[in-house]
Order: sequence, then C-alpha cells, then structure tokens
Amino acid sequence: MSEPKRRQEKSGGWQEELPLIPLRNMVVFPQMIVPLFIGRNRSIKALEDTLAKEKMVVFVSQKNEEVEEPGPRDLCTIGTLAEVVQLMALPDGTTKVLVEGICRVKIEKFTQEAPYYRVAVSRIAEPAEFSAEAEALVRSVVKQFEEYVKLNRRIPSETLMSIINVDNPGRLADLISSYLTLKVEEKQEILEALTVEKRLKKLSDIMEKEIEVLNVEKALQGKVRKQIEKVQKEYYLKEKLRAIQEELGEAEGEEGQPEAAEYKQKIAAAKLPPAVKEKADKELERLNQMPAMSSESAVIRTYLDWLIELPWKKKTKSRLDITAVEKILNDDHYGLTKVKERILEYFAVLQLTGRIGGTILCFVGPPGVGKTSIARSIAHAMGRKFTRVALGGVRDEAEIRGHRRTYVGSLPGRIIQSLHKVKVGNPVFLLDEIDKLGNDFRGDPASALLEVLDPEMNKEFSDHYLEVEFDLSDVFFITTANTRDTIPRPLLDRMEIIEMSGYTEEEKLGIAKGYLIPRELEKHGLKKGKAGLDEEALMEIIREYTREAGVRNLEREIGTVLRKIVTKLVREKSEERFQVKKSDLEEYLGAPRYRFGLAEEEDQVGTATGLVWTAVGGDTTPIEVTVMPGRGNLTLTGQLGDVMQESAKAAMSFVRSRAAELGLDESFYRKFDIHIHVPEGAVPKDGPSAGITIATALTSALTGIPVRRDVAMTGEITLRGKVLPIGGLKEKLLAARRAGIKNAIIPKENQKDYDEIKKELPTDLQITFAAEMPEVLAVALAKKLKAKDKGIKYLPGAEPPPMYA
Repeated sequence: MSEPKRRQEKSGGWQEELPLIPLRNMVVFPQMIVPLFIGRNRSIKALEDTLAKEKMVVFVSQKNEEVEEPGPRDLCTIGTLAEVVQLMALPDGTTKVLVEGICRVKIEKFTQEAPYYRVAVSRIAEPAEFSAEAEALVRSVVKQFEEYVKLNRRIPSETLMSIINVDNPGRLADLISSYLTLKVEEKQEILEALTVEKRLKKLSDIMEKEIEVLNVEKALQGKVRKQIEKVQKEYYLKEKLRAIQEELGEAEGEEGQPEAAEYKQKIAAAKLPPAVKEKADKELERLNQMPAMSSESAVIRTYLDWLIELPWKKKTKSRLDITAVEKILNDDHYGLTKVKERILEYFAVLQLTGRIGGTILCFVGPPGVGKTSIARSIAHAMGRKFTRVALGGVRDEAEIRGHRRTYVGSLPGRIIQSLHKVKVGNPVFLLDEIDKLGNDFRGDPASALLEVLDPEMNKEFSDHYLEVEFDLSDVFFITTANTRDTIPRPLLDRMEIIEMSGYTEEEKLGIAKGYLIPRELEKHGLKKGKAGLDEEALMEIIREYTREAGVRNLEREIGTVLRKIVTKLVREKSEERFQVKKSDLEEYLGAPRYRFGLAEEEDQVGTATGLVWTAVGGDTTPIEVTVMPGRGNLTLTGQLGDVMQESAKAAMSFVRSRAAELGLDESFYRKFDIHIHVPEGAVPKDGPSAGITIATALTSALTGIPVRRDVAMTGEITLRGKVLPIGGLKEKLLAARRAGIKNAIIPKENQKDYDEIKKELPTDLQITFAAEMPEVLAVALAKKLKAKDKGIKYLPGAEPPPMYA
C-alpha cells in the first residue's frame, strides 16, 4: 500500500493530503467497520482513485443533509480517517463500500475541489494513559449501557459482552456511540469531543435521556398490552359462555349479558306501542349477537336509548278553563284583540270536544309584534310544556325527518329531538320563521313539513332514524312568519293564518308602561319607583327614536335609558329617584333619529307620498318624477321589481290617454323624457300598490301643480284609471300616522277592511276612499285642474270628475 503525501508545515505538525467523501445522515467512528452506499459521482470518482493509490479516505458529515452538492462550508471540520476494505458496484449505479475507521482527523484546508475533494488533514492522537476520572466515567457508562440494552430489544445481548471486553476508554465511547440510536448532530458532538473525559461525559448525558425515554415507552407498552389482554380475555370468555348457553338452550342475555338484561327491563318499563316494542326487541336481539367492542353495537345502543326515552304515551293534562286562559293572555299581552279571540275560540272547541281537531295556527306579522311570546302564553295558558324550533335558513330535509342510521353520527330530526327534550308527547310546538325555509340538493324541508303539519298524516309521522311511526296528532303546532308570500302554497293551505299587524302609538305606550318598563327595571336591578319615564318621554321615544311596527327597538331604547341611570347611581352612590322627562332624552339617547311629522316642508311638484308594506311593517316612501326636454324616453330607477315597473308604465299610459282632460298637449310624450325614481335605491322594491302614487306624481310633474304634503296614498291603477284594492292596510295606515300624514287615500274596495280595523287606528287620520283616478287627483293635488277641452263627453247621467275647476 502506497503512503499518502505528507509534508511539514511551519507549525511543525505533520499533515496528510487525502481524498474526502461527504456523508449524509451518518457519522463514521474510529475502529468501526461500516458499510456505506455511495451514489454521488464526485464521491465514486474519489473511491476509484483511492483504490488505485493509498486506499485511505477522509469521511466527514454534512451539516445539512438536504444539500446535494455540499461546499467546504457545508462540511464539519472533524471527521474520520478510514481505510477502504471492500468495494462493489451495484446495478442501480451506486457503489457499496466497506470501510474501517482508523482515527479522528481535523481538516486543515481543502487542496482540491474537482473532480473530487482532497484535503490536508492532521491526525488527532488518543492518549496512552488515562486519568482516574476517565476510569470512573467508564464504569458509569458501561452500567448505563447495560440498562439501555435491557430496555432496547433491538440491540443483541452479545453486544454487551463485546463492550465489557474493551479496555480503551476512548474506543469504548466510540463503540457505544455507534450502537445507540442517536441523531446525527449528537453523534457528531461525540466525534468532536477530543478528550476522553469530555467524550464520556457527553455520552453519559445522552444515554441518561435515552434510558428515560425508553422507560416511558416501556410503561406505555405495558398499559396497552394489559388492555389488549383484558379485551381478548373478555371476548374469549363471552364466546365460551355463548357456546355453553347454546348447548344448554338458554336465552342469551339473561345470564351472560347484564347490559342486555338492563335494556330488556327498560323496554318493559317504557310501555312502548306494540310496533315500537317489536322493533326494540329485534334490535336488542341483534345487540346480543354482536361483540361488545363492535362499532355497530354502539349504534344499536344509541338507537335503543332513543326508542326508550321518547314520550310515546306520556302527556301533560291540559287546562281547559276558558276564563283562566283569557286572563293569562290579557296579563301577558296588551291589545291583540282579534288574535286573542281566535285563540279563545280554539280553547272553547277544545273544552267541548277534548281534542285539538287538527288546527295549525300561523301568526303572520312584522318583527317585534309578539308572535313568539304569544305562543309561549298559549302554552302557559294550557298548562302544557313549550318547545321551539327555528327554521330560518334550514335547507336540509334531514333537519326535519332525521338521518338514516347508515350514516355515522346519525340522529333523529329536530321534531323528534324537541319532543325528546320536553319529555311529553303533547307540547305546544312553535315552528319559528317558517317563511325563511330554504332548499338545495339535500332536499326541501318545506315538503317534509307537509306531513308534520297535516292533521290527517301527522298521526303516523315517520322519522328516517326511528324507522317507526310517531303520533304527532296531540302536538299543538304553531308557526310564525313575517310574510306569507314566501311560504310554499301547499304548506300555507294546511295552516290557519292569523294576521298580527303593527301597534298604534297608543298601544305601544300601553305596552311600554304595563310590560316593558317593569321588565327592564327588574333586568337592570332597579326597584319599582327608583326610576321611570313619564308619558311624554315615552311618546317622544316612540315617535322620534324608533320607527317600527313592533316594540323591540322601543324596549332597547328604554333599556339604554335605564343603563345610564344605573351607571349614575353606581358612580355617584346616590339614592336619588330618577324620573326621565321629554327634555332629558337627548342626554340619555342623543339627538332624535327620526323626524316625526311631514317629510316635506311644503307642497312639491312631481313628488307624491306612497304607503308601502314591508316585512317589518308599513312605511311611507316618496315617489319622484322629473320631466326634461328629450325624445320621449321613460327611465325607471330605485331597484324596482317587474310588477312595480309595469305599474309605472300603466300609470304613464293612463296619463297619456287622459292628456286632454289633464290640460296637456297630446304629443307631450314625444317632446319630453320622463324619469321616475323611488328613493333608497339600494333597497329592492316591488308590488302594484304604488300605481296611483306614480300616476299622481306624473300628473303633478306634467301640469306643474304641487301634490299636498299631508296626503299619502296606496292603490293599484288600471289603464282606464280604476283604483284596485291592496293588502297590508292596517300597517300602511299606521305608517301614515307615524309620518304625520293627515289624509290617506285608499281604494274604495278596501272599505270593508277599514271597517274591521278602524277601532284600532288613530281617530285623527282622515280616510278618502277612491274608486277612480280623478277622485285621487281631486284630493291629492294642491289645486284643481283646468280642462283644456270643456266639451268632453261623459256617460249619460254622470257628472264631470271633481278634479276640474
């Protein structure tokens, strides 16, 4: 074997120049024989040249194993000088080499980088004699390694004998390090420990940590093993017991299955209907035939729990005293006379027949008018339990009917879940916001509700999860909605609609004094008489701080006032009594948010006030028309729906057809562009009831005659100028009163509706009934029209319309 190149530096130490091979994820220790797989072309070239010359190579670990072509800075400075013992080329292009470590070396400098690395290294010699500290450390390390071998079964016991026979402390440390399952960084730290004592201390610290980890692993393995043995033992004993029972002909579950016996007792005590008991017995038989740890057995146990715990026959006794019911309804709610009358009629029938008779009530009205709370009062009056399901945004049919048991985590639908929760089969069941149901690819929940709300079908309601029929005929279903327009027609036909209109100012005042203030005082920890609001202050809040059909915002504003009072009392530690007056409101609530009274300061040309109905009650809206020189274009803006656009076109056609009567040039539509706009353009608007308002604004804009600011109107218009009836009359008239309107024009055909509600309306609102458009213009315009042609012919016996001077 040829000797490697040697030279003496100025420092006086001998250096050798040798090939260098970088190693990834591995450290070669001195005196170790290690197989290596070499794949990089540069490293293979270094091996080939080494075999032809000195057969000595320096192996150094990379600092980062992910670097494919490491540079000098990517390599550690301490490595191992090794002799190549054997080399074999493999079919996949890699080379397998067997090397024997000789000693540690330190890289002094790189003398060549291509085609492979060559480095100048100096050997690091081991000491000939060792200190007493090293001897003590050797004994400690050997003892630790013995314990490590006992805990780590991957190291054969013969290894321990080979370690004990090593008398060189440095070699001992290297040998033990090569056997340990360590990170590359930890092995490199041991290789770089140049003194024996430092090396042994480092190794001792690492082994102490490894032994601790192995002890924890052993404890965990022991627990797992015991658990597995216990399960296997139980399974074996149960199977053996099953075989013995089969031989003896005994029924399973009576002796060997305490869980099955418990379920059998529960099924007997539940007094289930025959069909349900038969289903429960079948499922119990299946449960007995399954291993206890089977996933299917858990599904069956959950199913049996649902069957047993549902209120199949448990019902509460209803209170049928109509006088007591009336008193409870009056105590809980102010006003709502028609609603209370209908509820009392229902109770009268119930008292006489003893059965509900298939009535499904649906309360339709704007938010905050008491739909949900009156449902609670009905439950209180009947002495029944109350449960509620919010249907807003529900899109999945399974929410109503439940999921089939084939799905993981399946449950009954919300109808059955609610009955399970109240534990009776005849509660008052509120289906809230039924008008906000959705549907998608998972089904249509509205269709599923058809069975729930049909008195002929709900006595045999089938939930997908239960797979047995449940009788819902004794459940008193009540539904609520803000509008009936979005409720599917088949569902609407199954319910009796009870309209709940908005409250008048006087009703809101009564509700505030009798209900809201006492409730808010209690909520804020104030005793009665400690704080209050006088009547003028309450009316000011109703008129200028809220604009709603119900009383929710009114309750919030009262709560805001009381919170500020509580803050003052706590901060000042005062016992003063606070009585809030109208003049104090700006201090508590800030500037008024709404203007009570007329929207306009004076009569306007081309602007008429319409009465509209929304899901949150009635409102007023101005309709503006402007006329400009042009070519006869008609522009409609304000997010108008198709029906409202058609209404505007019908109004335009009416004005054109009556141009002569209105004193207009019959060809005006060719000379002018007309723009119709409904403010609050971000809010979509639709419906035909703005027809007469648009026609009035058009007439005003074209004739230059202002529209009275104290007049509002609602009604559909035809091409012949007829005024057709509308809906939501009460809400619209209440909105007119809130806006300070003195005269409301409504269709003649709505007079019968007005007669029913006039007792609930303010007395200072004048009503004009109009059958035709000229009657509307006669009241709405600030002065009468002058007909261009006085020779207009009318039907025999008919008088000229009152719109002419």
